[in-house]
Amino acid sequence: MNKATTATAIAFALTTALTAVSMPVVATDGASSEKCYGVALKGKNDCAAGPGTSCAGTAKVDYQGNAWKLVPAGTCLETVSPTSPTGHGQLEAFKEVKA
Repeated sequence: MNKATTATAIAFALTTALTAVSMPVVATDGASSEKCYGVALKGKNDCAAGPGTSCAGTAKVDYQGNAWKLVPAGTCLETVSPTSPTGHGQLEAFKEVKA
């Protein structure tokens, strides 16, 4: 192997390792996660995006008040949501406030 190929292989391996380490761990079981309304980005909600939508990936705008995302239990009320009346995620759907 030449030096360029070796350097490329090492760079690829390092990038892959760093990407894996930096990816967030998402809880999927009900006991360690909770529905958090108003924190999902457009098209990135987990489900229940309200009237006119079907389910996952159907939020029409960022931080939609009736669209939720699963988050680790106990973190929802600390998660930023610019459309929420409190500025943080909510455990129930809400009417968005305009900034």
